[in-house]
Amino acid sequence: MSEKIIDGKAIAAEIKNELKNKISNLNKRAPGLAVILVGDDPASHYYVSNKEKSCAEVGIVSFKTILAANCSKEELISIINKYNQDPNVDGILLQLPLPAALKNSSQEIIDHILANKDVDGLTTINLGKLVVGSKDAIEPCTPRGCMELLKRSNVNCSGKQAIVLGRSTLVGKPISLLLNAANATVTMAHSKTQNLEALLAQADIIVAAIGQAEFIKANAIKVGAVIIDVGINAIEIDGKRTLVGDVEFTKAFEKASLITPVPGGVGPMTVAMLLANTLELYEKHI
Repeated sequence: MSEKIIDGKAIAAEIKNELKNKISNLNKRAPGLAVILVGDDPASHYYVSNKEKSCAEVGIVSFKTILAANCSKEELISIINKYNQDPNVDGILLQLPLPAALKNSSQEIIDHILANKDVDGLTTINLGKLVVGSKDAIEPCTPRGCMELLKRSNVNCSGKQAIVLGRSTLVGKPISLLLNAANATVTMAHSKTQNLEALLAQADIIVAAIGQAEFIKANAIKVGAVIIDVGINAIEIDGKRTLVGDVEFTKAFEKASLITPVPGGVGPMTVAMLLANTLELYEKHI
């Protein structure tokens, strides 16, 4: 594999091996992760299955509750409360997105997860801790994974110009905060941003998280930029379903100093960081 490629699969495997070794040396109960899945979205079921498999690989006990798409908000909250009270559960993950009937209540529902079991770092309490730079903030899994990719690729963010495309609570806002904490100068771009190409041309680090296939073209990228592509979009090429990122990969590869592929870049790191967060929550509980 090219030395330009940031291999998320390999780095995630390395992290999982580190976690497995740590967990195997624990002399008390194993860490526990509870996942709640609402509805029958195939992608969500795939992700949950992958998370269960990864838990088993490193020695984390997984708990799972699947609810019908038409379940009530009250029913979902009651399941969250059950896991809140379970001493064997260290982390609780609500698989997103929720079905349409519950989507507008997502943050309200997430906020029923105890802050000290919020493995995905998405409660208002944990996001607030991230804003103020609290050391005990739980970092959301995908942004933490992005930062770990940079760290393990020996990218020093201090003093660099970074641009984040996307302002979601899931990725854009928290990764901007984490880059800022690493002393990067951060620009958050979005659908209303003007002169985007000029901003991209100045960026040493680009984090793309907008969910638009190959939106960022190579001609807008600074030579030597580091590109972290969070996007994962399904498109048809020659009649075949193909996954691509938010960045025009083949041409961007020629200009970048480092770049994550899609798939195989950020995706595996999200799961690895979920496991890492679970172990950290466990260590606070024991």
